[in-house]
Amino acid sequence: MPNSDFLAQPSLPRPDVGADDAAGIAARAFGLEGSIRELGSNQDRNFLVDTGEERFVLKIANPVFSADELHAQNAALSVLAGSGIRIPEVVPSLEGDDVIEVDVQGRPLLARVLRYLDGDPLTDVERPTVEQLRTLGALAGSVAAGLAGLDHPGLDRTTQWDARIGGEVVDLLLDHVEQPAKRRAVRAATDAALARLAPLRERLRVQAVHGDVTDDNIVLGDDGPGVIDFGDVADGWLVAELASTVTSALHHLPDEPIAVLEVIEAFHERAPLDDADVAALWPLVVLRGAVLVVSGEQQVALDGDNLYADENRAHEWVAFDVARRLDADELEALIRARLWGTGSAVSGLGRVVGFESTAANVADLSVTSRDLDEGAWLRADAEDGVLARVCRDSGHAVTRYGEARLTRATVDRSAPSATIALGVTLELPGGMSVLAPFAGELSLVEGSWLLRGDGVDLWLDGLSRPLTTTSVAAGDELGTAVRLTVQLSSIPGRRPPAFVTPAFPLAVWSAVSPDPSALFGIDLAVATADPADVLARRDATFAQVQEHYFAEPPLIERGWRHHLLDTRAQSYLDMVNNVTQIGHAHPRLVNAVRDQWARLNTNSRFHYEELSRFTQRLAEVAPDGLDTVFLVNSGSEAVDLALRLAQVHTGRRTVLAVTEAYHGWTVGADAVSSSIGDNPRALETRPDWVRLVASPNVFHGRHRGLDSAPAYLAELDADLAELDAAGVPVAGFIAEPVFGNAGGLMLPDGYLAGVYERIRARGGVCIADEVQVGYGRLGHYFWGSAQQGVVPDVITVAKAMGNGHPLGAVITRREIAESFAAEGSFFSSAGGSPVSSVVGLTVLDVMRDEGLQQNAAVVGDHLADRLRALADRHPIIGAVHGMGLYLGVELVRDRDTLEPAGAEAALICERMLAEGAIVQPTGDHKNVLKIKPPLCITRESADRFADALDLVLATLSGE
Repeated sequence: MPNSDFLAQPSLPRPDVGADDAAGIAARAFGLEGSIRELGSNQDRNFLVDTGEERFVLKIANPVFSADELHAQNAALSVLAGSGIRIPEVVPSLEGDDVIEVDVQGRPLLARVLRYLDGDPLTDVERPTVEQLRTLGALAGSVAAGLAGLDHPGLDRTTQWDARIGGEVVDLLLDHVEQPAKRRAVRAATDAALARLAPLRERLRVQAVHGDVTDDNIVLGDDGPGVIDFGDVADGWLVAELASTVTSALHHLPDEPIAVLEVIEAFHERAPLDDADVAALWPLVVLRGAVLVVSGEQQVALDGDNLYADENRAHEWVAFDVARRLDADELEALIRARLWGTGSAVSGLGRVVGFESTAANVADLSVTSRDLDEGAWLRADAEDGVLARVCRDSGHAVTRYGEARLTRATVDRSAPSATIALGVTLELPGGMSVLAPFAGELSLVEGSWLLRGDGVDLWLDGLSRPLTTTSVAAGDELGTAVRLTVQLSSIPGRRPPAFVTPAFPLAVWSAVSPDPSALFGIDLAVATADPADVLARRDATFAQVQEHYFAEPPLIERGWRHHLLDTRAQSYLDMVNNVTQIGHAHPRLVNAVRDQWARLNTNSRFHYEELSRFTQRLAEVAPDGLDTVFLVNSGSEAVDLALRLAQVHTGRRTVLAVTEAYHGWTVGADAVSSSIGDNPRALETRPDWVRLVASPNVFHGRHRGLDSAPAYLAELDADLAELDAAGVPVAGFIAEPVFGNAGGLMLPDGYLAGVYERIRARGGVCIADEVQVGYGRLGHYFWGSAQQGVVPDVITVAKAMGNGHPLGAVITRREIAESFAAEGSFFSSAGGSPVSSVVGLTVLDVMRDEGLQQNAAVVGDHLADRLRALADRHPIIGAVHGMGLYLGVELVRDRDTLEPAGAEAALICERMLAEGAIVQPTGDHKNVLKIKPPLCITRESADRFADALDLVLATLSGE
């Protein structure tokens, strides 16, 4: 029969062979009797035969594979025998044949036996040591070198693991990847890999390869490491052998992928790579990962009880995901540096220009640069503008080495941005003479000038000179320039990337592209703050009960609109910041605060117009009848004051509050907070003046659905009757009109109307805590209470009012406000200060002028639709709550029991950070993703968030 062709027959379910069948074949054909246990395989059937004295592997081949192919595998074993590599030994049948035909349930199949190779597979090692990684690479290289001269007709086969047809395999099997987000990721990565491979294909060497020298097929034993499973032996690209080995190591090293350089170097020492191999290696790693993903999904679909294929899917995705996220240019440069770089420290360099630079000449392009305020960093000519400004002020400008340039940041990113500069640019408007810092040969290479020296290269852009190759001495004039960019390289004849991502530490890159400060006579290397060190200092002096987001938080030093940026100039979608209502660093707000602070900032007992203007505006946007304002510094203070107003106005103490709620941290606000997510002992530690009533949770409460108000009101009636019977009068009732703490959960229709009616009938005061959900965030309503069709007696608001500035308010009726006089006057030192008043006014002006409430409605509705569509294919999403831009995605392990998926929520948030989005959990069980971005968020950013969440959920479901 002809050799197999996967493209002609892509469905390869394992042959139907049971343990009893295998035992019979082993005994009759090979004279082996003993215990039988099946071993894992994607497409064949393998059985361990233990005679009690020795162990063997009976291999029953998939019927699509020819006898020539099996003989080729045995030939490979024969070639490698005696090479020092521990490999299985072929065991002939009783008739002396190494491959035999057997009948299994009326179907002819090919069988053979190998002696079992003792040892533990490397795949069982969670974190391989450097030595083990080098062993993996060395074995792969030794096998490749040993098979280089093998020629056999059975090698001419087309397997799905042949990298030469990797693109066709992905095309053929991609639809087996069930989740669209995963399919998109595989498609995009495959296309990018194929594009890089296209110009290299004809240059890649073809020979016999094992095809699967991976962690699964390396065994570590007392007699040394060994290689098993020669079932994929075929002709193929030599470098693809290494690619399969590297790919298998990646799932062990998701947070330290640079360690695969040990594998690569060890392979190269035994099977040397050439220039084309190195250029092709990382695209082939990505392609191998993609083929593993699609093949695993197909095999499970074909062969549902194939536990081997099923269990491998999770780590195969990890390997692919790690590979695709790394920049291929960066990996190629690092591999070249490891294999062929000089690796020597650069010293004795001369100057490239003859004039001096000082700190005044250094251009700041970092995340904290004042030159890049007001979104200037997003302009295409931003760097030109900064350099021009420094030149005007100081004569010439020079950039810094290793600086993460804000100007290189990208928003709505799906991958890390290449922001870290490995070169330095010097600009002198009048022009400069450029000198050779060392002796070497100067030539023009792909539009840049290359000065090749002894152990180091210098790349120059912007140099004007005759287009000739020449030898120069140190100090010779190379030409002239107005703007000169220089970059050192330790890779002979190769230029490293000009900008790199933060995937690898700068210390790694400094060995590849050294610091060129010596060329300018000034230290231009950036000293970047270490986020872990800053966090340690924070924990040492800042009370640790004041939590921080994420296990390893990025060091955030800039915000712009709905984006946050860390010190590595990586942007993040800010999906959690309802504190920043109009967006980060809004120029109108920044300038208004700067101007006001330059004029006056004092306390509200002084008379100034900004206070009057602000309180008047608040009264105008408040519901009818609420005409009097108190200004404070936070939501907690606002709630505390509202409670005091209710108690003083009624002359009573008892306040009703709902369970699952959070209202703040002050004594009063905490007293009415009952969320066990914020305080595990909340339900048992409320003071005697607080009476908790059932949270009207329409999703997992005692009564469910938006029509459940009558049931909850009936329970409230029972609570009130109990208080009436005990002679306990009610001072008031407090609740959020939309449950912000539960992730934007809407209250049952008519609930607050029923509650307010009952409370007011008893002379109580109704308080709406709008700190989180009000102030235009719901889009369709300015106040959450309006969604319920009610007007509270008191509204508390903060967060959004100040856009990050400490500002809060209580808005009520005049008679309630004046009741406070019974306890004296009210005063807040900073509440209502001139600066706070200007902040509040400007926020309202921007909201009005930029239509931010309307944007919350439009973008919020779109995002909610996207999230609900995700729920259709991700069972972990139990519900999508909320309205406008206060949304919550409730995660459950079971849609019937509604068991909270709190651990999963935490993991999702960590993975969303890697996707460039910041989101956090809320709720009593921390299982609701709270989505409350600045109101200026765009539809494009909302889509990016939904796409990222789709992918994260898809990968989560595969674990």
